[in-house]
Amino acid sequence: MSEEAKTPAVTKGNAVDGGSEDETVAAVEDGVVVNHSGYRDQLKRQYSLLGLAGIALTVDNAWVALGSSISVSILNGGPPGLIFGLIVAVFYYSFIGLSLAELASSVPTAGGVYHWATVAGGPRYGRILGFFTGWINFYGWMFDLAALVQICANISVSMYTVYHQDTYVPEAWHVYVAYLLILWFSVALVIFANRIIPHTQNLGMFFVIVGGVVTIIVIAAMPKQHASNYFVWGSFDENNLTGWQGGVAFLLGVLNGAFTVGTPDAITHMAEELPHPKRDLPIAIGLQIGLGFFYAFTFAIALSYAITDIGALTSGGFNGYPLANIYAQATADADGNQNLGATFGLLFIIWWSTILCVIGTVLTNSRIYWALARDNAVPLSFLMSKVNEKLSCPVPATLFVALVATGLGAIPLGSPTAFVNLTGSFIILTTVSYAIPFAANVLTGRKYFPKGPFHLGKFGTPINILAVLFITLFDIFYCFPYVFPTTVETMNYNSVILTGVIAITAFWWVVHAITAYPGPKVMRLYIHTDGVAVGESAIPATLEDEKKTA
Repeated sequence: MSEEAKTPAVTKGNAVDGGSEDETVAAVEDGVVVNHSGYRDQLKRQYSLLGLAGIALTVDNAWVALGSSISVSILNGGPPGLIFGLIVAVFYYSFIGLSLAELASSVPTAGGVYHWATVAGGPRYGRILGFFTGWINFYGWMFDLAALVQICANISVSMYTVYHQDTYVPEAWHVYVAYLLILWFSVALVIFANRIIPHTQNLGMFFVIVGGVVTIIVIAAMPKQHASNYFVWGSFDENNLTGWQGGVAFLLGVLNGAFTVGTPDAITHMAEELPHPKRDLPIAIGLQIGLGFFYAFTFAIALSYAITDIGALTSGGFNGYPLANIYAQATADADGNQNLGATFGLLFIIWWSTILCVIGTVLTNSRIYWALARDNAVPLSFLMSKVNEKLSCPVPATLFVALVATGLGAIPLGSPTAFVNLTGSFIILTTVSYAIPFAANVLTGRKYFPKGPFHLGKFGTPINILAVLFITLFDIFYCFPYVFPTTVETMNYNSVILTGVIAITAFWWVVHAITAYPGPKVMRLYIHTDGVAVGESAIPATLEDEKKTA
């Protein structure tokens, strides 16, 4: 048995019994200080609460995400569907955020929901639940990265189109070239300039907050003609062009709101780069959801009043990027002539905000895959788990994420509905990965997680249950066809994507994990049977021991 597989002598720290004031220390194993993942620190803990909030707000990028993905819901009731769908999405994501904040405050690890599902599942089911949760979460975030880079590429092409509308005809491959340039620029920064990443995310927070204020003021004040109150708040039925009845169409349109605030676990994967993860992670999650909703809600109202021709949003122009069309309408003069400078300036704000969001999302994805690799859950784990400590970056894992995203970016070349499917699959896959630890935590009596600074107490069980119920309800609707009756071109393939991800993960479980995946080290720190922790005596710490006791 290798040294890595042996069960070390464990001295428990504050992760288990509150015995240490250092939030970064979970235990001392054979004289080596380990973090809450069960490993020694390999990444620099360089993010303050401000830096963490910067990542949270930049990756969420709520008001920009709402405007950029408006194509998801503009047919689902127009402005009323957009605004009220956002409210519903934030309502149910509040239960998700509370549940995630509690787990992050208890066991702050780069694995996030992957490790929490493992702990919540206990000694019997933790290994398989964690494995599936980790992979589902990773796939979800990969689709989110692809969607974000696609948005940024569309904005880039739209910015060029503003001044070349009469001579330039945008094509899908133009967007893909922009996609590749943006993606690999972001990857290069994450690998070679990790020390400046906190500053880029602070800059991103500036664009989200200040850029949001400027944009809202401009689109509220510049239009020479505003939409009517009825159009903004009451025109749902006439702008429901999906073929579904009102209630179903509205619930389908909530997907836009979910994409707007659907990144509450992003910063949890930065836990091993924070000096105070237990305290700061819940605060940052709350800021992300709260400020994200405030800006997105205000922006949605201003945006809706700026629309004077809703038909133009679905008829092409500006590479079919609806937000650019709204900006053009909002900044036009009384005669309908476009103010090209104002349109370009507004697009420039969201371009900067989005590219900084892409950088933060590459960072998140690389940490997710690296956390899986450390536990031998991925192919070539010995390579993907390596960290360049001088760069403070898991370089192989980051490059792998970039290669997968490069392939995903080519999907829209062949499918006009690919972006909507990427958006929807991100929401479905990530929320399924949240629901697994929530449900397992309830079913095991919430007994495996020690109390962190943020603890839900007696409200924990009902909040966890409501989060799972809301996830189940809305994920079912997000699998409905976007229009009815549907065609091959307009079909919703999210259910196919979810089934495919689970099938691929199950295949990898059978051919690899059953015999070669020991489960994460975090198991022996938190999972107990009759007061004895995994790795001490009662529960086998390795596959060899597991087979002996079977």
